[in-house]
Amino acid sequence: MRIAIISDAWRPQINGVVRTTETVSQILGAQGHEVEVFGPDRFHTLPCPTYPEIRLSLFPSGRLTHMLKLFAPDAIHVVTEGPLGWAARAFCLKRSIPFTSAYHTRFPEYVHARIRLPISWSYAFVRRFHAPSAGVLVVAQTIRDELAAQGFKNLVPWSRGVDITAFKPRLRDAHEGERPIWLYAGRVAIEKNIKAFLDLDLPGTKWVVGGGPQLAELKRRYGGPQNKGIEFFGSVGTEELSMRYAQADCFVFPSRTDTFGLVMVEALASGVPVAGYPVPGPLDVVTVPEVGAVSEDLRAACLKAVAGDPAACRRHAESFTWTRCAEQFLANLRQIPRGAWQPLKGRVMPDAAAS
Repeated sequence: MRIAIISDAWRPQINGVVRTTETVSQILGAQGHEVEVFGPDRFHTLPCPTYPEIRLSLFPSGRLTHMLKLFAPDAIHVVTEGPLGWAARAFCLKRSIPFTSAYHTRFPEYVHARIRLPISWSYAFVRRFHAPSAGVLVVAQTIRDELAAQGFKNLVPWSRGVDITAFKPRLRDAHEGERPIWLYAGRVAIEKNIKAFLDLDLPGTKWVVGGGPQLAELKRRYGGPQNKGIEFFGSVGTEELSMRYAQADCFVFPSRTDTFGLVMVEALASGVPVAGYPVPGPLDVVTVPEVGAVSEDLRAACLKAVAGDPAACRRHAESFTWTRCAEQFLANLRQIPRGAWQPLKGRVMPDAAAS
């Protein structure tokens, strides 16, 4: 099967959406499918306001149209609700081509956290985007329930996985600071609520691993000599990230706006228990008492979670497999009749495939 995936989130970004798209594409490719990702790297872009690390495609419709006609996929999946996502949606609707989509990000809550736009306005925008989708892939039951209550249709489950060879328990090295080591890893942005973690009165040392638009601000506020127990590591590669997970005593996930939180599963695979708020994401991951704790009192959740069982954490993480994730993705795709492309291919511009 020839599968077109259109995503506004793509390399060099490092986040759960990119990791999921990349891993599923690799698995399906190994199974003999031809998967093409149409991301911002193939278009003229400009930096996203307030988040320059994210590049937004500039007027992508014409170029995307020509590339899709050339590729003539058997199925189209739209990952994000950004400029490329809207262009792909319009392409499909104009030609009565079925497509699937995914709800990766609690967009209304993110926008509200950044610019205080009423959540109801954003939900209307996102609901309209997904309304014509033949299947809206959603990772967590709690999020599917939320979306159903907001009037979304065609919601289907889509699990997540973890690379248990890359993220695994290791012997803990001697650490100059005090234990326990409390770790946050992920994007450093306002919607991740990292300040709530850094403000906690906890014994030991706090680590923040990751880059993002709030990193400089948090380092100024919490990185000085008056905060000796807080260390920032910025963006790191997979090997160092794996090591940081394995050296920690507890992973703290302070976000209230994630749909899932793949980093929590990576921590569990490393034998590290998880603490978080009782919201979508932590509620869908921390489902076994020995692997962590959730509470509106995040400090209490941390102090309870740190006593978790590393072996139980690892076993729990092994239930999240990328193979199952890829199988669900493939099963939910909608076949495009081959005849749909015949009248279109003759009108493709000769340079449509140029990068």
